[in-house]
Order: sequence, then structure tokens, then C-alpha cells
Amino acid sequence: MSIKEAYNQWSSVYDSNENKTRDLEAIALRKVLSEFQFSNILEIGCGTGKNTEWLIYKCETLVAIDFSEQMLQKAMDKLNLKNVNFIQADITKEWNFIPQKPFDLITASLVLEHIKDLNHIFKQASTFLIANGFFYIGELHPFKQYQGSKARFETENDVKVLECFTHHLSDFITHARFNNFKVYHLEEFFDDDDKSTIPRILSILFQKN
Repeated sequence: MSIKEAYNQWSSVYDSNENKTRDLEAIALRKVLSEFQFSNILEIGCGTGKNTEWLIYKCETLVAIDFSEQMLQKAMDKLNLKNVNFIQADITKEWNFIPQKPFDLITASLVLEHIKDLNHIFKQASTFLIANGFFYIGELHPFKQYQGSKARFETENDVKVLECFTHHLSDFITHARFNNFKVYHLEEFFDDDDKSTIPRILSILFQKN
């Protein structure tokens, strides 16, 4: 099953299923970006709008992108707002589907584990960001991946496990530097804030040089 097909299936229960990773990443994004206000935000992998509904109050305009038509429809049904432009697109291709305006923030939440070529994403993000703009990523921590954790969801009959790629912390840093980014803030988030356990979410805020 392709990633697109999987998320189309997942869309019907994505908001209602118990999902610690989804919920903790939402907390991470809000904490990391709370001090900022932006003009134009590009959200890649908006899903059903779990972060979109918060990001729209942090900017003047927002472009929200997802690969899954069904996920995107859920977000559009929840957030019928004039300052949000929803676009169905594949971010592994050239980002020629994006309105030609520079952004001062690009976010990617629980997206990059499904992307094999990280360098392409960082290259495209750098192209569409203004100087000193920010690129936020929030991902399932690689430590969790080392233990076999992957994106998955339950249906009435079975459990669907999605194709995922393990990206090490060094991978994120290397591709960021190669594409003119520096680390502005890095933070790990733990279940129940218990730092004696393996962190669940890795969040990094990069800044374009």
C-alpha cells in the first residue's frame, strides 16, 4: 500500500484514534514556535489540520499541503478560512505547485519519516524561504525508530504499518548545513515528560542563513 493510499484510509479515524506521537508533536510545535509571529507560513503534510488550526493564528497567510486528498478534505471541512490555501501535492517532486511568494516559516510535522531523499526537502525549503526564515521539523525520534516504532493505524480487521525511513540526527544536521541552514533550536519531547525514558519526538528549528 502506498503512503497516499494509507493516509487516505487513515483519514477517517486519524483524529479519533489514540495517537501519542500525533499529540506530543502538536505540543512540541506549539512550544517551539510560541514566541514567534510570521507573515507567510508553508505547512507541508498538514494532514487533518491538527497544527493548521493553531498556525493560522501565527501568520497573515498560510499554505497547507498534503499528499492525501482525504486528509486534506478533513482539514478543509474543519477550517474554512480565507487566509488558508489548501493544496494537494507531492513534496518529493519539484515544489512548482506553491504560489510564488517567499515564506518566513515552513513546517513539516511527522512527514519526513516517509521521505527517502531528505536533501530534496531541505533544498526546496531553502528555495522558498526568505533570508533568516525558519524551517521547523517535528518527527518521531530516531531512538524510537531504532526500537522498531513506525507510523501505524488500526482498522476493523488489522493494523496497517506504513513505509518509513530512518533518518539519524546527523542526517538532519548534514542536509540542513548543505542547504544553507543552521540549528536555531533543538528539543526532545518525552511521554509524560519522563526524561528517564526514550524520547518520542525530535523537534528542530532551523534558520536559513
